[in-house]
Amino acid sequence: MDKLPHEKGFHVSWDQIHRDSRALAWRLDGKGPDDGAWRAIVAITRGGMAPAMIVARELDIRTVDTISVKSYDHQEQAEAQVLKAPDAAMMGDGTGILVIDDLVDSGKTLELVRSMYPNAHFATVYAKPKGNAQVDTFITEVSQDTWIFFPWDMALQYVQPYRGRD
Repeated sequence: MDKLPHEKGFHVSWDQIHRDSRALAWRLDGKGPDDGAWRAIVAITRGGMAPAMIVARELDIRTVDTISVKSYDHQEQAEAQVLKAPDAAMMGDGTGILVIDDLVDSGKTLELVRSMYPNAHFATVYAKPKGNAQVDTFITEVSQDTWIFFPWDMALQYVQPYRGRD
């Protein structure tokens, strides 16, 4: 079996991402520039889509768009590039917009999106030290050498007992 090139693995269940995304919503509630309100949410695809949906529901935000940024090839980081941008008229300079992702790792993705929308508010569920300067709000910090396994990347399967078969 090939091991991942990471020292630590952090497995996140659907229940955990739901709880943590709700906690993110509560932290963001009333913090928008329009008497505490946010104009819209932009999810960074694909990882930001589940947290963005939960935050949108919790904060009753109906306008939700996406930005698609490719910064990984499998598990190797590459130069970030925008594949699909949100509605330009809605975005403006980002004022009143919540940009949501599941995780900030190196910060390259958020740095690129922040350069496009400098006044947006950037929120992630999880943050690693190298990237957390790019995030305005996050819930949990994990070490840089931790690989987070999200539930949408996993499948349940049988595992042999530690001591072997009976």
